[in-house]
Amino acid sequence: MYNIYQKTPFTISAARKRWIRDIRRHIHAHPELSFLEKETGRFIQDKLIETGLDFEGGVAGTGVVSTLMGPPGRHQTVALRADMDALPVQEETALSFASTRQGVMHACGHDGHIAMLLGAAALLAEKELPGPVKFIFQPAEEHGNGAQHLIKAGVLENVEAVFAGHIDTHFPLGTITVDDGIICAWADPFVIRLRGRGGHAARPHESIDAVVAAADLVQSVQNLISRGADPNRAAVITIGCLQAGTAQNIIAENALLKGTIRSTDCQTRENTIAGLKRVVDSIGVMHRVEADLDFHEAVPAVINEKKAAETARVAASRTPGVLAVTSQGCASLGAEDFAFYQNSIPGCMVRFGASLEQGAGVAHSGLFDFNEDVLNIGALWYANVAWQWLKDRYEKV
Repeated sequence: MYNIYQKTPFTISAARKRWIRDIRRHIHAHPELSFLEKETGRFIQDKLIETGLDFEGGVAGTGVVSTLMGPPGRHQTVALRADMDALPVQEETALSFASTRQGVMHACGHDGHIAMLLGAAALLAEKELPGPVKFIFQPAEEHGNGAQHLIKAGVLENVEAVFAGHIDTHFPLGTITVDDGIICAWADPFVIRLRGRGGHAARPHESIDAVVAAADLVQSVQNLISRGADPNRAAVITIGCLQAGTAQNIIAENALLKGTIRSTDCQTRENTIAGLKRVVDSIGVMHRVEADLDFHEAVPAVINEKKAAETARVAASRTPGVLAVTSQGCASLGAEDFAFYQNSIPGCMVRFGASLEQGAGVAHSGLFDFNEDVLNIGALWYANVAWQWLKDRYEKV
């Protein structure tokens, strides 16, 4: 059991708390979608200048990267990552700092992540560090491949470990969840195109109805989970988009379906992907439609490395304001492109409890909000986890 009152080298003044909060509110009011975060990037750069840090802007398009150097000759670095992008969601919160942009909203907490990481940068800049810390402000997490673009741009050069956190309103304020192993699912996006033969609604025998085939397909794929997957190993198929038809009296020639498979077990994932291929082929034969299935770039599972998770856990136990360091429980079926960093180097992602007493909308909804007191906890944890990793890394040299 860790002593959560053990001394930490970091504290946040009242002025710094306001600074962090105001960053979150500004970004929340000015959201930008994936790979369009130009204004967000410039704002981050301005705040880094305030803390006296150098930076590189426009990384992989809109990303911002800053490195705080340690003593001469120490190059092995720890990285801290925050995501920058908003969602195509219309805000309905009526907050005083609500989105000023129609149909775009920070509905997943990325505004808070940016504020936390800038807060941590300010805290770390005030200390003599045992080694270098890299701050990664990443675009396009919601798009699912922003991390890949930054990795290709070289952000992991000399980086030995990477850490991140995610605001989560399912947990009470003062909770940080830390787990080793899988915490987020594989996500396999797919597109299905059905092509039949259009015709008059009064003469269906002269046509091949793509809508009927699509409806049968939507129902059939659910059996892959209910009857094809081990019920002890989580998986889900979602058809999130179905487009077909042009008028009420015309039999649709084409149908387009978009969805994802999410899974937390390798064998279940493989079986479900293979099963979807069988179902699509069978629907094509049964309904006499041309049926094509295309899988888009998958997002791998977030799998926290054991030693990195231990560092994250120690840092959480020493973070002021943290009342409980616990497990998130079962792996989430949500996806996170932080996994791409972990495919290259050890890393750990934690969850910051941020529930509101009065409740709020769920993530990715127009009513989403979180307890802003979590911003200070997140900033302190980011600073602590970097400090802890560097201390462990260089005290052994």
